[in-house]
Parts: sequence; structure tokens; C-alpha cells
Amino acid sequence: MTQDELKNEVAKAALQYITPGTIIGVGTGSTANFFIDHLSSMKDSIKGAVASSIDTANRLKRNGIPVVNLNAVDEISVYIDGADESDHNLNLIKGGGGALTREKIVAAVANQFVCIADDSKLVDSLGKFPLPIEVIPMSANYVKYQIINSIGGNPVLREELTTDNGNLILDIHGLEIDDPKNLENRLNNIVGVVTNGLFANRGADILLLGSQNGVNILKS
Repeated sequence: MTQDELKNEVAKAALQYITPGTIIGVGTGSTANFFIDHLSSMKDSIKGAVASSIDTANRLKRNGIPVVNLNAVDEISVYIDGADESDHNLNLIKGGGGALTREKIVAAVANQFVCIADDSKLVDSLGKFPLPIEVIPMSANYVKYQIINSIGGNPVLREELTTDNGNLILDIHGLEIDDPKNLENRLNNIVGVVTNGLFANRGADILLLGSQNGVNILKS
């Protein structure tokens, strides 16, 4: 199967984690898009979905799925989203599509986080994929030099991208992340950082991996 076919299969498998009659959270990106398309087949069984980006909200609406404002929600039963990398402890790097802040907020609210990905995303150690950092625009240079001097790696401004929150993205190249939780906290403590793409303090509960041999299930 092609990579898109693997993503499609794992997105379909995520439907089993949806509790009828609840509000769910939906992530952003190519694998999440496959999930939204499959979700349309059972749209009448859920109350609605909280979207992690404007693009996701628009795709949900096109599929006839009600989009709910997070501030109007008491509970999200499950959050379904992809990842750019996952280690075997289900710590993640996310934010390749620039939606990391809203993704992190929805994941924090959800009772369960189910990550869906093809098996190329599973790694022994995070960091080969550049780690995204969302920053307030006026702080970009300050944050860049703080990272170089105190964290390491090579932070590069992502050109021609503004997040849904009106901010910028720095991508840190060349990291070897051996303590994801600690690094997540250190980066978030830099003035001007909104959040970063490490999902370690709130990692996935379940990782569904699409492979040539079917969908594999990993649990934290």
C-alpha cells in the first residue's frame, strides 16, 4: 500500500474509538483529513466536533459535521489527530501543518487522545523531524537566540506562514530529544513562546499505526 493508503486505513480504524452521543476533537493534517472523510459516515451519531484549525473546521462543515466552539463544551470524549513523529512511549512531535497550539489545547481537554499515523512516523528517539515552536511575531529573533544559546539546534523561521492565531513558527533542526517532557517545559518557559510541538506532558494514550500488515495498536 502507498503512504496515503496506510493513512486512510488507520483513519478508518480510529472510528471505533468514537463514543456515540458525545463531542469529539479533530486534528489537522493529511491523516486527520482522511479521518474526517470517514467520520462523515457516522456524523449523525455524534453531537459535533471541536476543530483544531480553520482548515479542519471547513472540512468538517463540508462533510456535514457540526463544528462546536471549545468554550461551549464541557467535555470532549476523544481527540483524533496525526503526528509528525512518535516514540515508543507515545511522546509526539506535532505542528508540521502549523496548528500545534490549538491541537495542544484540544488534546489537553480530551478524555482520550488517539493518534493516527503510518508506521514511518514511529522512531526510537524524537528530533529528526524539525520541532515547531509557535512564537509571538515580535519575539521571533529573541526566541531564536535563546534556543541557540540554551537549548541547541538550529531554529529556522518558517517562511510565508502565519498561524490561525496570527503568530509565526520557528522549526528547530538538529535536535536529539532524550527527555521530551523536560524540553517541552524549557521551551515553553522562554518569553515569547506560545507553545511548542512536543506533546509529551500530554502525549497520546493510543497510537494507531498503519502498516503493510494492518493497523498496529500501541498504548501508553
